Amino acid sequence: MRAIREVHSREVRAPAETVGALLDRLGRGEDDPLFPTPAWPPMRFDRPLGVGADGGHAFVRYRVSAYEPGRRVRFDFTAGQAGWHEFGVRPVGPDSCRVEHVLESRPSPVVALTWLLGIRLVHGAVVEEAFDNIERAATGRPLTPARRSARVRLLSRLLWDRPRAVPLPATARLAHDAFPRTDFQDAWQMELRPGMPQEPEAWQGVLGRSGFPVLGRTQDEILLGEDARHLDFRASVQVADGRVTLGTVVRIHRTTGRLYFAVVRRFHPFLARAMLRRCHRRLALAAPSAGEREAARA
Repeated sequence: MRAIREVHSREVRAPAETVGALLDRLGRGEDDPLFPTPAWPPMRFDRPLGVGADGGHAFVRYRVSAYEPGRRVRFDFTAGQAGWHEFGVRPVGPDSCRVEHVLESRPSPVVALTWLLGIRLVHGAVVEEAFDNIERAATGRPLTPARRSARVRLLSRLLWDRPRAVPLPATARLAHDAFPRTDFQDAWQMELRPGMPQEPEAWQGVLGRSGFPVLGRTQDEILLGEDARHLDFRASVQVADGRVTLGTVVRIHRTTGRLYFAVVRRFHPFLARAMLRRCHRRLALAAPSAGEREAARA
């Protein structure tokens, strides 16, 4: 299979030492000023950045194989994929430098096909937005910010994280205490990306424009719901331990309620997942970028 080689570079009007210090903070979660979160999945490792650190971003897995602090870091692909990618910084003058990202890979036919169909576009968008963050953090603003094409926006939507089913957390006390008895409960959960809001009030719109009243709140949980003649329901949104959880509890009153919920129950998991995923994406795309957060801290 023919090798893939992709090179992105940009001149930044800041000293190489300044940009190199930003590069050294790759993969530090909330303290990473470079990787474009929360619009894209974060780069995470099992230890501080250094040779041997294992991790990746989204479904791409790699291990740090070379690291020169302030200058470059190379990642070797793992999980059966041959190749590497590398960020580097080199001085151009006393007050400017060139940042570069190089990817080389010899993919399998399946990986090569996915690269051609769209991963190449996503990769380019992530790298260019990382360069934007470098400029924002080092100079205050990028001279020419990257723009996502319609295809990149579509791919972002299709590849966005998906909620997973979990037990209703024991710490979601408002949901557990909502009714003396419960006829149904479930919960769906997603990981928060660095830079996403941690206050449950920010997630109040997870149910869309339903207008359900807020019936209770704590430091990490907000409870919405409504009572009806046939059944009562509560929706709990809890933000804790780097995750957001949408839980539902239902109390049924009579036979008509059981018949009604027998139908609704078939569609509820799909709707709950869709609402949480849509809200997660909306809040992530509206949040400040890593470079903006770093510039604000500075």
